[in-house]
Amino acid sequence: MVKKQDKSIVIFNNQSVRREWDDKKEEWYFSVVDVIRILTGNERPRKYWNDLKTKLKQEGSEVSEKIGQLKMAAPDGKMRLTDVADHLLS
Repeated sequence: MVKKQDKSIVIFNNQSVRREWDDKKEEWYFSVVDVIRILTGNERPRKYWNDLKTKLKQEGSEVSEKIGQLKMAAPDGKMRLTDVADHLLS
């Protein structure tokens, strides 16, 4: 279970990435949309991610089944479900 105090933001390439620590599994979960925004430079990372998930699913990839969702603070401060992945995603 993720504890409230174990939520944080890390900086990568001068941009923020939301993450949360899971005590039970002892691993970090990172916002997929934040990572995509940084790696692609795309101005619409959520749309990019949704299109990519659709394409991967059509190709038979199981990546989207390995993605979980957690509530994370959105830029407007509201808590919203967002796709998350750990470092083991391959």
